[in-house]
Amino acid sequence: MYKEIIQYSSPLDALIAITKRLVCYEMQEQIDSKEFFKRYNQGQIEDSAHYVEWANDYRHYLELQNEIENKLKHAA
Repeated sequence: MYKEIIQYSSPLDALIAITKRLVCYEMQEQIDSKEFFKRYNQGQIEDSAHYVEWANDYRHYLELQNEIENKLKHAA
């Protein structure tokens, strides 16, 4: 499997791009990412490449969200 590395100019740009990917997963699977991730971590969802990618994207989303929130707290 080939993976393309994409670099973004800011954490906000990366968050927007990942959010768009998460929405695509959610529409395809008819479940929101938070609920998917909970079930995935509990072992209720298989470890297919599709789900591993979704879980990794959601982890990255959470990290970026946390990073942006921390920057906003320090800016205030």
